[in-house]
Amino acid sequence: MTPGKDSTYEVIVVGGGPAGLTAGLYTARARRQSLLIEKSLFGGQIVNAEHVENFPGFPDGISGAELGELLHQQATRFGLETLFAEVQGVELEGSRKLVRTDAGDFWARALIIAGGSSRVELGVPGEREFTGRGVSYCATCDAMFFRERPVAVIGGGDAAITEALHLARFASETTVVHRRDQLRASRILQERAFAEPAVSFLWDSVVEKIDGGDFVERLRLRNIRTGEPFTLDVTGVFISVGFRPDTGYLKGIVLLDDNGHVVTNEKMQTGVPGILAAGDIRHNSARQAITAAGDGATAAIYAEEYLTESAEQA
Repeated sequence: MTPGKDSTYEVIVVGGGPAGLTAGLYTARARRQSLLIEKSLFGGQIVNAEHVENFPGFPDGISGAELGELLHQQATRFGLETLFAEVQGVELEGSRKLVRTDAGDFWARALIIAGGSSRVELGVPGEREFTGRGVSYCATCDAMFFRERPVAVIGGGDAAITEALHLARFASETTVVHRRDQLRASRILQERAFAEPAVSFLWDSVVEKIDGGDFVERLRLRNIRTGEPFTLDVTGVFISVGFRPDTGYLKGIVLLDDNGHVVTNEKMQTGVPGILAAGDIRHNSARQAITAAGDGATAAIYAEEYLTESAEQA
């Protein structure tokens, strides 16, 4: 179904990752007229994962793209409407919530924010100039362009090491550049990375500049312990240093923490009645697909409670 502009829904869900799709599944199954708004791909950040091993029910693992598609199919099977659009603002009028998007405005009685996060940039010279010309934020998307060529991955968490392991199948050499002397990634990912001969590590190092001609040719680095500058010849730089919540449009509407995450209680409720938040966008999220799905279910359950109590008080 295609939603009409200025439509009114009982529930609007912002974000089509595991949190949002699970929330939409639950509200649709509860026979609440529900709309899910997603700006890019169903599945959220998980679609960039080549292989998801820790989502229950898939003992052999599943690709992130396939998992996202299955979640979408399951949610829409129960009547969830979906719309590709970018949310630009939220306004309150009494108990109703107005969601402004680039595809029109939509009213909701209850709103579930599950929009996730965007990749954080390094903020160094050359990064933006070489984006698409050697600088990337997605190994699953771009690894094939660097077959038999040296690349670097910046970061030391789960996402960075997952990127490095994927790149090792394509690049001639993959160097992980990390500002600390040990990784933050989970133990199993560390074991795989250390056992992979095509992956090497530069510890205690930070990027000062990304350099080249028409395309990336080298990284200018600095050892933070010695202060010594040095260079690394690479043709690709994959940046994986964290995520930033997409909550700019919520400032002044709900309480955000210092990093921009939505503050909720254990019921996923914000300080505004009828507005809930779930998944990576939430303060203290575990940033896992399965916990995001749990958040989405919890948010939907308490959105239903809010709708029922509101109707009784009307």
